[in-house]
Order: sequence, then C-alpha cells, then structure tokens
Amino acid sequence: MFDALSERLQSTLDGVRQRGTLTEADIDAAMREVRLALLEADVNLKVVRQFTSTVKERALGADIVGSLNPGQQVIGIVHQELVELLGGEASDLQFAGKPPTVILLAGLQGSGKTTAAAKLAHLLKDQYGSSVALAACDIYRPAAVEQLVTMGERAGATVYERGTDIDAVTIATWALEEATKAGKDVLIVDTAGRLSIDEELMDELKRVSAAVRPDNTLLVVDAMTGQDAVNVAENFGAAVTLDGVVMTKLDGDARGGAALSVKAITGKPIMFASTGEKIPDFERFHPDRMAQRLLGMGDVLSLIEQAEKHADEEDAKDMERKMRRGELTFDDFLKQIKMMRRMGSFSSLLGMLPGVGKQLKGVNIDDKAVDRLEAIILSMTPAERRDPKIINGSRKRRIAAGSGTTIQEVGKLINQFEQMRKVMKQMSRGKGPDMAQLMAQMGRK
Repeated sequence: MFDALSERLQSTLDGVRQRGTLTEADIDAAMREVRLALLEADVNLKVVRQFTSTVKERALGADIVGSLNPGQQVIGIVHQELVELLGGEASDLQFAGKPPTVILLAGLQGSGKTTAAAKLAHLLKDQYGSSVALAACDIYRPAAVEQLVTMGERAGATVYERGTDIDAVTIATWALEEATKAGKDVLIVDTAGRLSIDEELMDELKRVSAAVRPDNTLLVVDAMTGQDAVNVAENFGAAVTLDGVVMTKLDGDARGGAALSVKAITGKPIMFASTGEKIPDFERFHPDRMAQRLLGMGDVLSLIEQAEKHADEEDAKDMERKMRRGELTFDDFLKQIKMMRRMGSFSSLLGMLPGVGKQLKGVNIDDKAVDRLEAIILSMTPAERRDPKIINGSRKRRIAAGSGTTIQEVGKLINQFEQMRKVMKQMSRGKGPDMAQLMAQMGRK
C-alpha cells in the first residue's frame, strides 16, 4: 500500500544522507520533496504542513546545519515524527475486570467490518487464548448474518444470531447475556453499516452502545477511501466515544493517506490492521514498525514474530545444523517453502528485511513461480530430493513431465539450489553474497 510513498521518501532522504554537510536551504528542499510525497499519498493537507514544519524546526534546533554527518540525524527526526504521526506507541484493547470484555465495531457498509469482526476474534483466540463470541447485529444487509456465522466458525468463535427480524438492540442485549452465561472472555458486537452516514444509523449505534456498554469501541475504516476515512471517523466520533481504529485493506493499492492522517485529525490510534484476505491476515498496528518500513529500514521484529508463529523450534535447529554443514536437501527446502507460504507472500517477507526493498526494485517476485518450484520438487523421487547430483538428463525429462514444466526449468532449479547450499555454508562462516538477492533470484519469473 505504501510502496510509492516509501520509494519517494527513501529517494529524498538518500539525497540528504549523502551530503557531507547540510544548509538550511538543503533542509528546505528536502522538506518540499517530503511535502509533495505526502500530498501525493493523499495525506491531509493540515497534517502535511504540521509534519514538515515540525521536522524542519527540530532539524534546525538540533544544530545540524554545517555539522558532520547530519543526514542520519535528519532521517532520525523524520522517523520519530512519522512514528508520532502514525500514533506513537502501539495501542491495545482494554480488558474488563469481569468478563466478557465487550468490543463494539462500527463503520460504513463495505468497510470490511463483518470480516474484521471474525479476524479480530481469531487474533484474540490465537494470541490471547480468549474464548470469543460474536453478536450478529447487522440486521439490514441480507447476507451479513450468514457471512458472520460462516466466518465466525472459521475463526473458532461462537456466533449469537437471531436473524434479521429482531431489533439490533434486543439482539445485542441477548447476546451479552448469553456470552456471560457461557463464560466467554470477549463479545464482539458487529453493528449495522450504511452506504452513508445518517441519523438512523447513529441513533441505533448509540442505543446498542448504551445497551452493552462496550469496553472498547472500534471504528472500522477502509484504507482505500483515503482522506474520506478521516471524515467518517469524525462523524462516528460525534455519536459514540471511539477508542481506536481498525484499518482494513492495508494490503491494497491505496496511497496511505488514511493511515497517515487519522490519528492526527481524530486523536484515535490505529489499533489493528487487516493485511490480506485470509482470516489470519490481521495484526496489531505498530507505528514504529510501519515508519521503519516507510523509510526502508525494514521490519525485522514483525518478520521474527511471523517466523516464531509458524516455525517449529526443533525443525529450526535441525535446519540450522544442516545449513552450516551445507547438507540442505530438497525436502528441507520444501518445508521452508510451505512455512513461508503460511507467513505471507515472498515479496512482503523480503520487504521486511532492512534495505531489501531497494535492492529488489524492478525484480518480479512471483508467488506462482514458487508453485512451479514446489511442483518440480514433488515430482522428484525421495533419492533425488536427498541428492540432486544423481539427476541426469533422463531424470530431468521425467521430472519436467511430472511437474508440467520444462527440462530447462528443472535444470535451473537444481543449479540454483546447489548455489544456495554453497552460499548457506559460506554465510555460516561469515562469507557469501547477500541472501536477499539469492532469494529474489529463486522466486523470479
């Protein structure tokens, strides 16, 4: 989502970094470029002006004009201000002293609210070990209740629904009573959305909120709506007290203006972000990590968290031993492909590594190409996967036929795999080329 903005910011700040000394005119020029980059990303004009003014003021106040290596200081200031712009520290939910904790979700129709409810339920169950229930209170959109039931089941949550013929306030009150009796830790209330803000929507939202007295009221905002998302947040905030924002479709083609504007304008932090179509593609929003990624610093913490979530500790130790000895097999490689698939796309994972985004500019990391690699490996015999050196011309023809690929593709994979084994062994001794480039080569069309 932030690719264009990230590239523009990194390009501008690279120019600052490369200068031995900086003048006030240099800082002014850099801030003009930053201002244009933010405006092109659809960031609110008031927010842009405040941001660039603060960065310039801090840069001049830090006495970096004429000093040695001032570029890193300016970049540090930009990073700190980006973190503040995105919300400062990561925000978390307020949990009730006596369960269930009630979370009320509000938002316009089409914002992804019902999907976000199921995703949030999955996150709470997976990361907090909570027993979660969902209340189907969107009684106006015909498919909303059915959608929540289906997705709630996938998320491992109980769904309380009474169709669409009963008042939303009655359903919410009943669902809270049921959740309390069942000993649920959390109740997520999915309220009705509308195509536009109107008095009827706001009145019902107020009455549902008064009935369940939520511990957290979260506004679900579609990142694709740009600055309009800020107006939506302000209108909902006038009806109920918001505690935070759930930003959906953060993996889309939007320019990022909503995410960069909403906290500054409304005072409400982004608490969660939806990063894909699948139920697990939902995470806490970390302003510091997002700022790092925008500036090309990577997001190693998120990468580690993803790896810890999907990797088996014993498998990881065994893999490390084999890598150090250069004994990696195609079976091991297949395991790694499957684990990385669970973590996300190859492009997104490589983007979390510091400096890799710039290295991979123009490189097409094709996940479908990885499908072909997997098909080739699965077409090998166990002996061939253990020792690729035995794969001769006739074996390559058989593997190519079995995987629906060409002999050339099979040969290319074997050669690249042998190269990777050598590199892994070299890297264990502190030598060898950049792994980012090698991984990019493996996933290239």
